[in-house]
Order: sequence, then structure tokens, then C-alpha cells
Amino acid sequence: MSRIGKMPIPIPSGVTVEAKGLEVTVKGPKGELKQTIRPEITVEVGDSEVVVTRKNDAKKSRGFHGLYRNLINNMVVGVTEGYAKNLQINGVGYRAELSGKTLLLNLGFSSQIEFMVPEGITIETDGPNKVSIKGIDKALVGKTASEIRSLRPPEPYKGKGIKYENEMIRRKVGKSGIK
Repeated sequence: MSRIGKMPIPIPSGVTVEAKGLEVTVKGPKGELKQTIRPEITVEVGDSEVVVTRKNDAKKSRGFHGLYRNLINNMVVGVTEGYAKNLQINGVGYRAELSGKTLLLNLGFSSQIEFMVPEGITIETDGPNKVSIKGIDKALVGKTASEIRSLRPPEPYKGKGIKYENEMIRRKVGKSGIK
């Protein structure tokens, strides 16, 4: 049996979990999330916990067992605490500012980049060089952060670009010149 899949998911107070057919809905103080599940997986909602089981031991259903347990757990954590990713912008003249639902980025290109903030995500700029991405959907927060980072990934010589706050950039030594 899957080590992750067999662990029950505790339901905190203020959160309701409903499993109807092939859809699981989690409602909490920060919002509501829905997830469709495969027919090989069953979700049983108890008073204080959710148990995810599989119908058979086929390879496909064993693979989905731990996946859907973690997805439902991420939904419960998202509607109670939320998720956040922080980005740092390094480089001379590189900066970010928020204008309504648009993130304006100056990243050393000839024109300014306008990044439209997706629905369900809030972006805050802590100064011109820090961007904080928050939301209740873990996958959407991570996807948005990776899209912003991909506009100017950090380069290994000077470290210029957009990087995650806890990311370590392996620096390279440049040309030393011939003497």
C-alpha cells in the first residue's frame, strides 16, 4: 500500500470537505477549491478526517493513490493557510511594480514587460526588487512564480535575473585573461 496514500488527511475546524461522484470540494476561510478524481480512487469523508483508498492494486491505481491524497491535502492547507512564493530580482535597473492587475517588469530589455496576474492570485511588491505571490491553489502559485521567473532566469556569471528567494545560483568564473 502507498505510504503517503494510506495516511488520513485531518480536517481542521472551519473547513468542510465534500466528495460527490468524481469531484472533491474543499471549502474554508480563504476560499473554495475543486478537484476531479479518477474512477480508480475513492474518497471517504469522516467527521475529522478524509481517507483516500483505491479500488484495486493495478499499477495505474497505485500511482494515483498517493497523488490524489496529496492533492486533497494541498487543498485543505490552501483554504486554511494559503501558499506563497517569493522572488528576488537582481541586476542594475531591474525592478518590478504593480499597477492594478498587471505586474510591470523592467528586466534590461528595450521595453517593459507587462505580466497579467491570473485570477485567484495576489501579487505584492516589497520594494522594487522583491515580488511575493500568494494564493490558495498550490499549483497555480507555483506556475505563476515559474512564469515570472522564466521572463529573465538568473545567469551564472553575475547572477542577474529573477530567482526564487531560497534558490542558490551556482556562480561561474569568467575569463581570466592571458598573461
